[in-house]
Amino acid sequence: MTSTATEQFTMYTTPWCGYCKRLKSQLSREGITGGEVNIEEHPEAADLVMKVNGGNQTVPTLVFSDGSAMTNPSLAQVKKKLAELS
Repeated sequence: MTSTATEQFTMYTTPWCGYCKRLKSQLSREGITGGEVNIEEHPEAADLVMKVNGGNQTVPTLVFSDGSAMTNPSLAQVKKKLAELS
């Protein structure tokens, strides 16, 4: 469930989230990959998402290798953050 050393982020999602599907599709088109965790299958992941989002299970939530997080970011925001990390 955790990121590997080669992954710069983990995306917390649910299978029914349209925003998650859209962001995953956009990232895939750009060749950007990261870990993915379905918060409905992993209660501890849901707890992390709630901690980051003021008690709400808001997805997609991306947690980056530096520990920072973004909730429902745009593709441009993700690309900018990944550029800062590299």
